[in-house]
Amino acid sequence: MDLSTRFRIIVILLAVLTGYPAHSKDYDLVILGGSVMDPESGLDAVRNVGIKDGKIAIVTEAAIGGNELIDASGHIVAPGFIDTHSHNVPTPFGQKMALRDGVTTPLELEFGVLPVDLWYDSMAGKSQTNYGASAGLQGAREMVLNPKYKTIDGATINDVELGKQTSFDMAWSKTVATDEQVEQILSLVDEGLRQGGLGIGYTPGYMVFGVSSQEGIGAQKLAGKYGRFVAMHGRFSGQQPPTDGLLGTLQQLGAAATYGGGVIVQHMTAQTLSETQAAQALIDDAAAKGINVIAEIYAYTYGATIVAADYLQPDNYQRNMGHDYGDIVNLTNMQPLTKETYEQLIKTAPTTNVTFENASKEDLYRALAHPTSIIGSDAFPYVSKADGTFVQAWNTPVDTVNGHPRGAGTHARILRLVREEDLMPLMLAISKMSYMPAKFLQENGVEQMAQKGRIQTGMDADITIFNPDTVKDNATPQAGGLPSTGIPYVIVNGTVVVKNSKVLNDVFPGQPIRAAVKK
Repeated sequence: MDLSTRFRIIVILLAVLTGYPAHSKDYDLVILGGSVMDPESGLDAVRNVGIKDGKIAIVTEAAIGGNELIDASGHIVAPGFIDTHSHNVPTPFGQKMALRDGVTTPLELEFGVLPVDLWYDSMAGKSQTNYGASAGLQGAREMVLNPKYKTIDGATINDVELGKQTSFDMAWSKTVATDEQVEQILSLVDEGLRQGGLGIGYTPGYMVFGVSSQEGIGAQKLAGKYGRFVAMHGRFSGQQPPTDGLLGTLQQLGAAATYGGGVIVQHMTAQTLSETQAAQALIDDAAAKGINVIAEIYAYTYGATIVAADYLQPDNYQRNMGHDYGDIVNLTNMQPLTKETYEQLIKTAPTTNVTFENASKEDLYRALAHPTSIIGSDAFPYVSKADGTFVQAWNTPVDTVNGHPRGAGTHARILRLVREEDLMPLMLAISKMSYMPAKFLQENGVEQMAQKGRIQTGMDADITIFNPDTVKDNATPQAGGLPSTGIPYVIVNGTVVVKNSKVLNDVFPGQPIRAAVKK
């Protein structure tokens, strides 16, 4: 007897006992007997969930029937995970990895995109997950500061689709803008917000010697004007004066206190290292005074970036961050760098993808468990082992790619650490990956998020079902694309996209997460 037949019999028996019409098709999809955990209401109990027209229609103890049934006994029924920091949003392979990790809504907030309308148009009707992006200040800088810049049809400025660009020369990172150019840059960001960009992507950590404070302040002014937020990669990464990691956060908090708008301090531990506790205390105190700020943390002691990132320069990475060349690994060949190979890549291939060690395990775990922080993956593009190019195709074999394991395993890793190391209460972990990011975005101009991150009647049916006893991350530095396990079902807007731990092909229920478009 197969699983579906067995649970249809259970529904019939329950119907006989309760008087409910056993063959009722009131719902498109029914999730039976799972432990529903809703962070907003605090519900943690066995319930049946009925879904109709993409919405949660009922959460009940009563027996219910539907066109499709999922047995969730022994499993947690949680809101679909919301990833505020993904650079794999538009790639089919990246979406596939995210779905296996329980993510229903990955967002490109840190780097952002431009043109915003072109990016959203390019995703329409062909996304397995929900999708959204901020307006990227970096892209605006490239458009203004690179006189040879041009784009081909269908291209947008973001770090996944650089292969579609022509004459892209990293001008955004190194060039100091004139006052007139700053006005042009901020005007392009303003246009991106009017086109529905969720917030402003701002990465001074990649523009340490190029971007001015005036641009960061201008970004926060725009965030205040539109009631949105700045998603910030802080200017400095380190724990030594004069450029410790707290300075970047302080700078943006000052602008937010003056001009309004929210701030997401993205992957904070990678910037603040041993100062992480002090940084979190600063953020909590700022929030208590009415500044809408939140810290985002990823679940690893090492990050991923390009080798030319300013913070990996030896005078910072070695002196200020306390690491050496060998703590940087070339993702093309998985070899640790030496002084010689680092210098060669800087000259010949500055955009080579690398991983790099940053925070200690103690500082990281403390930040992950802090009650007001949220979880973001910073999922980085995967590259082909064969030629080092970005991997996009949905059916790419996972053993043919290299990449940081966070793109495949962040959320399952958190759930495993809850089980194995008592990292934090399970409800808090789920909240950090669903309700808390939804609430922050809702309060900062993204009205759609009021319908996400909850298991309640009337909410969008974005749902992740996982086994708390077996869920685990499998991706490693050597096998970064191995999918998570123990998450057998993922539902996006009422449509099953992961079934029996397999991502279904040619199923595209993802909807745009977009702020109001202003003409």
